[in-house]
Amino acid sequence: MRPVLHVFAAVVLSLVVAMPTAAKTPAAKTATTAAHASHPPGAAIASAHALATDAGLEMLRKGGNAFDAAVAVSGVLSVVEPVSSGIGGGGFFLLHDAKTGRDVFVDARETAPESATPASFLDAKGDLDRDRAQNGPWSAGIPGLPAALVHIAKKYGKLPLTTTLAPAIRIARDGFPVYERLEKGYASRRTVMERYRGTRAVFLADGDPPKVGETFKQPELAHTLELIASKGFDGFYRGETATKLLAAVKEEGGRWTPNELAGYRVRERTPLKFDYRGWHITTAPPPSSGGVALAEILQTVSGWDLQKLDPAHRTHILTEAMRRAYRDRTIYLGDPDFVKVPMSRLMSPDYAAGLRATIHPDKATPSELLPGQPAPLEDDETTHYSIIDAQGNLVSTTQTVNLTYGSGMVATGTGVLLNNEMDDFALKPGTANAFGVMGFEANAPKPGKRMLSSMTPSFMESKDKLVVIGAPGGSRIITEVLIGILGYDAGLSAQQVAALPRIHHQWLPDLISAEAGALDAQTVTALEAMGHKVNAAEANWGNLQTVAWDKRANTLEGGTDPRNPMGKAAVDTAPRAAH
Repeated sequence: MRPVLHVFAAVVLSLVVAMPTAAKTPAAKTATTAAHASHPPGAAIASAHALATDAGLEMLRKGGNAFDAAVAVSGVLSVVEPVSSGIGGGGFFLLHDAKTGRDVFVDARETAPESATPASFLDAKGDLDRDRAQNGPWSAGIPGLPAALVHIAKKYGKLPLTTTLAPAIRIARDGFPVYERLEKGYASRRTVMERYRGTRAVFLADGDPPKVGETFKQPELAHTLELIASKGFDGFYRGETATKLLAAVKEEGGRWTPNELAGYRVRERTPLKFDYRGWHITTAPPPSSGGVALAEILQTVSGWDLQKLDPAHRTHILTEAMRRAYRDRTIYLGDPDFVKVPMSRLMSPDYAAGLRATIHPDKATPSELLPGQPAPLEDDETTHYSIIDAQGNLVSTTQTVNLTYGSGMVATGTGVLLNNEMDDFALKPGTANAFGVMGFEANAPKPGKRMLSSMTPSFMESKDKLVVIGAPGGSRIITEVLIGILGYDAGLSAQQVAALPRIHHQWLPDLISAEAGALDAQTVTALEAMGHKVNAAEANWGNLQTVAWDKRANTLEGGTDPRNPMGKAAVDTAPRAAH
């Protein structure tokens, strides 16, 4: 195994000893190791909650495919992780259809309502009104996740929504045990959440907030999911649920219209593709910034053999590439339906070579010296899941409501917790959002426009291996996936990749962020001598979920982030119906 980037040998070895066992298929027969298998030997699913992983496996056992499993996993996560995601939010779905060989990116990002002008988010002094941007109805975009579930089930799945959403409906109705992250997340957002009548009805149903070990039931959410299952798109965007959503938003002072709800549509977009060191990578296009930044970083660092650099210089080179990619993210990226994104330039190896030439091998480039005008943390509570099925279909999905418990507002009578994705727009040009990320005109809000995201669901394939990978973590999603890709390139297993320590730099603030233990004291000292500012003791972040198929050995494995004790990676080799 080659040494791993900035997560150097001693750190990796200590992690491997303590790490949970990866879900993996039994060793393949000797005859299968001589050549590459044409299909995976079963299915693998990794998600942030065991109930969601189990729901996906249930669909496969009922004769469904990876896309049916994705609807089931997404639905259950929407119930058991209200702190992270839900049908009041949105997401990105990267799909590979094995039968046709087609890759498609399903964009279910939320859209800005007509009322969401930049001026509506400024206070009397002309400053950004952060309360309005992050809490309550004004902070919420028109949800996209329900439309995506209907779209994927109808176009790519084999099972009806009444089957694939059944686990989510059952768990919402009967309840599930409250876990620590739900309790702590509620405590951190309690003041905001208890402003709203609909939220109080759900989270204070027994008289006090959810506590670890209690059974949390959401009967109104179960009913809303039943309407989606039976009526499809109209079960959410028209009729009973839409009427209740509109009334709840109006009651709390917001403004949505029936037409913008009924007019929501997912977008199918062409994924981005590029190569790195023998890997063919398929990833998210705008309005995700993740794929562009990932390509820019990896193509920039491809000019060095990272494995031969010492830890400090390895981290330095990665940081400088991150710095430049996040600067371009801030200035150029936005919803491609509204702005012209210079994709050919940003994705070009020649452009990356030009960036590479500006990196000094021994000195940091202060971010203030990179032009910050055009001529620009989604939260850890986002969630991700990865799926491979026995036919070779792939799904990499990241979904979110943005900050912890989104806007804090449950729409009365629906059980739907609304997102606060409006904060991901550049509501005031040059002013940082909740994650310290700035934006300019390319990401300014307009009616129907989709806010920029860092979600980076991805596939990576070499001659011998196929990987599905993604993570939450806000603006740090991109660098989490980057480190995961570099970990696979270094020969690590799926579980080792999910556990890797993380570093991050996003142009502004001009700071290397590192989890405790990711950088040793000697490396930090060397980086500081180069001119870097380093915080080497940040709390852990992210929740990476990944699955992988070794085509030569014909084995499957899954990796779930040990930072999240609720996650589960599972492999199932039971026979499956043909695609």
